[in-house]
Amino acid sequence: MKKTILITGGAGFIGSHVIRRFVNNYPDYLVVNADKLTYAGNLENLTDIETKKNYLFEKIDIVNKQSVLDLFKKYCFDGIIHLAAESHVDRSITGPDEFVFTNIIGTVNLLNSALNSWKNSPEGKLFYHISTDEVYGSLGKDGLFTEQTAYDPKSPYSASKASSDHMVRAYNHTFGIPVVISNCSNNYGPNQFPEKLIPLAINNIKKNKTFPVYGKWVNILDFLYVEDHASAIDHIFHRGKVGDTYNIGGNNEWKNIDLILLLCRIMDKKLNRPSGTSEKLITYVKDRPGHDLRYAIDSSKLQKELGWSPLPEFADGLEKTVEWYLTNGKWLERVLSGDYGKYYDLMYSGR
Repeated sequence: MKKTILITGGAGFIGSHVIRRFVNNYPDYLVVNADKLTYAGNLENLTDIETKKNYLFEKIDIVNKQSVLDLFKKYCFDGIIHLAAESHVDRSITGPDEFVFTNIIGTVNLLNSALNSWKNSPEGKLFYHISTDEVYGSLGKDGLFTEQTAYDPKSPYSASKASSDHMVRAYNHTFGIPVVISNCSNNYGPNQFPEKLIPLAINNIKKNKTFPVYGKWVNILDFLYVEDHASAIDHIFHRGKVGDTYNIGGNNEWKNIDLILLLCRIMDKKLNRPSGTSEKLITYVKDRPGHDLRYAIDSSKLQKELGWSPLPEFADGLEKTVEWYLTNGKWLERVLSGDYGKYYDLMYSGR
């Protein structure tokens, strides 16, 4: 194989799309997927590529230092794409400890292992750390997050990601580890765990159940189609400048309420229900503590320097997402019931 690439969190929502892209597009790369298989890690996301000769799965917890060291001894990694993270803001409010362990300690364990593995030959190696726009805090009515925006995290989740970003940069400056970082906006698309807004709403509307929308309808988010994110990661991994940061955005700012109303219209059409049926299922709930009111990413650096751009219009991407969830009802049922966790035991436990 030309390269051996470690992708952490590859059984998750974004990670599975990155894994699929790299396995299919780079048959001369050995792609190693390392995932703890928490509630958000689902190997059924990768059934279409799991038998490919250039793909391997390793079940490990990056918080376990020895497990990470052993993984690096087993494989001579040329590159790391680090996606493994606790990422749900609500969970970080009720249980911040896991976010500190996984997002900070786990990242440092990977950095130390990379440092140990690459100390004699760092040329051609790369540690690519995937982060979030939430490290920048909240915007007012105007302006965009750029790569120069000062960090101002507001939740335990975003604070843990900000800390991991700083550690990655510190290892670059102090030890010379070749790194790049990207900060992305909110992802949506197929395979997203159904506690997130869009798949939650799709599932509840399908079942004629109410679903919550936070706040006073004014929260504004920039939405990025997950396959566009995977494409951006591909561009940055192969052509990004070592030591640089790249913002990845979808150029899709939407108020929560406008997004949900569009989704309701799409669902009414797909389910052949009278117009306005789905909208009646919306329940407005009290905003969560520290909720940022607006995110918006300036991804012009990525577009100008590396030639990347997001592809689908948001309405088209949202309709593709709805169609996927309606077509893959069994996947959703297994996730909601917890049965997806049995897939590892069925396919991998005897290996």
